[in-house]
Amino acid sequence: MTHKCMFKRSKLALAMLALPVAVSAQDNGNVLEEVLVTARKQSETLQDVPFSIAAMTEGKLKKSGATDLESMATNVAGISIQNLGPGQSQVAIRGIAAGKIERDQPGVKEQVGVYFDESVISMSLFTPDLDFYDINRVEVLRGPQGTLFGSGSLSGTVRYISNAANTDALSGSLQLGGETIDEGSEGGNIKGHVNIPLSDTVALRAVGYAQQFGGYIDARQPDGSVNEDVNEGTRSGGRLALSIQPSEALNITPRVVFQSIDMDGFNREDDYNILANPYTTSRTPVRLGDYEQFTQLEESFEDDFLLVDLTVNYDINDNLSLTSVSSYTDRDVLVIRDATALNASVVGGSFGEAEAIYTIDAPLYDETEAEVVTQELRLSGFDGPLQWVAGVFYSEIERHYAQSLQVNGLKASNPNNATLQQNTAQKYAATDELYYSDIPYELEQYAVFGEISYDLSDKTMLVVGARYFDYEETRDLTFDGIYTALVENEATVSSDGWSPRVMLRHDLSDDVSLNAQVSKGFRLGGNNDPLNTPLCSAASNDEQIYGGNPDFDDETVTNYEVGAKTRFLAGAGTFNISAFHSEIKDLQVTVDAGSCSSRLVYNAPEAHSTGLEMEMSVRPSSNFELGFSASYVHAELDSDVESEGSIKTVVGGNDGDKLPTAPGYELALSATYYFPVFETWEGYFNATYQNVGARYTKISDQSNGSKGVVQLDAVGGPLTQSTYEYDREQGGYQRVNLRLGAQNDQWDTALFVNNATNEKAELSLDTERGGRGRVGHHVNQPRTIGVSARYNF
Repeated sequence: MTHKCMFKRSKLALAMLALPVAVSAQDNGNVLEEVLVTARKQSETLQDVPFSIAAMTEGKLKKSGATDLESMATNVAGISIQNLGPGQSQVAIRGIAAGKIERDQPGVKEQVGVYFDESVISMSLFTPDLDFYDINRVEVLRGPQGTLFGSGSLSGTVRYISNAANTDALSGSLQLGGETIDEGSEGGNIKGHVNIPLSDTVALRAVGYAQQFGGYIDARQPDGSVNEDVNEGTRSGGRLALSIQPSEALNITPRVVFQSIDMDGFNREDDYNILANPYTTSRTPVRLGDYEQFTQLEESFEDDFLLVDLTVNYDINDNLSLTSVSSYTDRDVLVIRDATALNASVVGGSFGEAEAIYTIDAPLYDETEAEVVTQELRLSGFDGPLQWVAGVFYSEIERHYAQSLQVNGLKASNPNNATLQQNTAQKYAATDELYYSDIPYELEQYAVFGEISYDLSDKTMLVVGARYFDYEETRDLTFDGIYTALVENEATVSSDGWSPRVMLRHDLSDDVSLNAQVSKGFRLGGNNDPLNTPLCSAASNDEQIYGGNPDFDDETVTNYEVGAKTRFLAGAGTFNISAFHSEIKDLQVTVDAGSCSSRLVYNAPEAHSTGLEMEMSVRPSSNFELGFSASYVHAELDSDVESEGSIKTVVGGNDGDKLPTAPGYELALSATYYFPVFETWEGYFNATYQNVGARYTKISDQSNGSKGVVQLDAVGGPLTQSTYEYDREQGGYQRVNLRLGAQNDQWDTALFVNNATNEKAELSLDTERGGRGRVGHHVNQPRTIGVSARYNF
């Protein structure tokens, strides 16, 4: 198995983006996919890529029932998804994560880059929750990918590769599905695609889908009633792509991708709520149960996503090609949260107002509008043992974030309270608007990159690459209201530097290869929002502790990696293993600023992540296939996270604390058994087992032995106890998914049971004002039983 120049012509690479990529390893029925990927912006087999990479093909996605990034990630070693509510997941690879990014921290950048084909779509916190229907494969590139993919790919990159239009024949599919959730409501979907040859040189591919999500969270109300299944919602969208090939050398692919998500509530289970808890005596005590929360207002999440891109590929000659990728992204996200518990902890707990005042409805509006323009131009080629790619990249991001906490009637409720009346002199906040923020900002970047692969011999390949980047971000900060001081200023941050990579691959035999690499990734720094100084407790000196950190520095990762990729059973099995050590400088850690109800980012000077990844896939017979993936990560701080105010103290983590988001270990097993059904049908039974270890949402959750202690405010008092304690570690969990189906050339029908053991997993911690307002967890979906049927033509 030599690696002689897989990139013979750019059209080959383009074709591999467009068509299914399963290649038979044997002709005796023991078929194992040999997947072709484009992780290095050239086409090569998964086993030939000289670093750690995983790929979930369309077939594997179908068999596992994975329909989006979160459901896919549980089957891939080294990648973890922290669920922070609908459309608000954060991705971590190899345990390199600083923890939860809050909605009001738009200046914090992502650590994992997410791409749709050639176009970047990742945005910190709001990673697009795109549906996987008609997706050819999902590539997970582990380790820093800053050389070819830039900032945001600090610890890795995830790429969705779609099926492109082709002129072969008219074809398509239609899928219908329905499901019911244990103790919840029903959901269903309709999805389809069609490929239409318009001529010998032009083809159109269209994809459309609509999904109804069932709910399983019940919301207790102030009057004692219950709103059931409040986290129902919908996801709908589609894609339109043309393939235009006016000549053998030229291919033009314009495309539109759009999606809309509309959720009625969040998958949050409240453990404690200041307005509904069992410790009150002058208010009705409330004890919340499994899959329950307390709200006064309907919460919602809306996300409208649009991507328009154009890829042009031109073969200059047999050895040289030019590729241009232009993209425009428009994103609008609106989150409406019930912040009445937060407001009650301030107005009732801190200001001492009466129940009629602290229970006034307090909706909090978070709005994000983003427009992104990118342009990449690159040359690729080969000459004998030499393969190379070089290019330039430009992007401009205009993002507008705004937040408003409107508590109508608050001023009139107590005209004698000077604190409640003080916003009469404010400049931007409206009457009863306790918090107002408006943050438009622009991020502009330029980059030049290149990578050279050289075959030192038939068995050894050397790869050297680098990227030079130059960034500048400008933000206009406007804050107002009684919760914060009036702020009007402009903040700018900029950076430039290099991200190098060196890789070596050596074939011991046709079935065994070794690889090693050293690579570097980066994430741009930024500016912190000002403290909410009116809420800072003088007794705890919070303003003096947290008031001296106006900005935070770039974060960098240097990764050292060795691995082996093997084939066995005459090509019917593969086993890949990789060991890595990543040194992290200036890790960007989110810190809750004490009583100030503010969140700031601090740099932890040093941290590291060391681990091991293993993946195996084997088909020992024509009717049985087994998959296995596992990862172990030891990731922790190597220094304290200290404040920079006039009072110095540890605020966000101690030397030796574990990094959050990713568990110490993850394990996934998948087995599929095929059996004959009737004359033309093949039956199959797939079982997937997932074991996920314990983890934290934020680094600071490990303080005080991971026990959160809330000093209860005397709302509804006198109280039966003065403190509330909770565990800030999310425990490990196990899931089992089952799928029984039958398929032929046209049909694929299945009965499935997801979370068959009905395991309730705590996915992330969710608190308001450090727990004084609320303590809760985002939880997974209970046992779900459903059916699906797909017709191909």
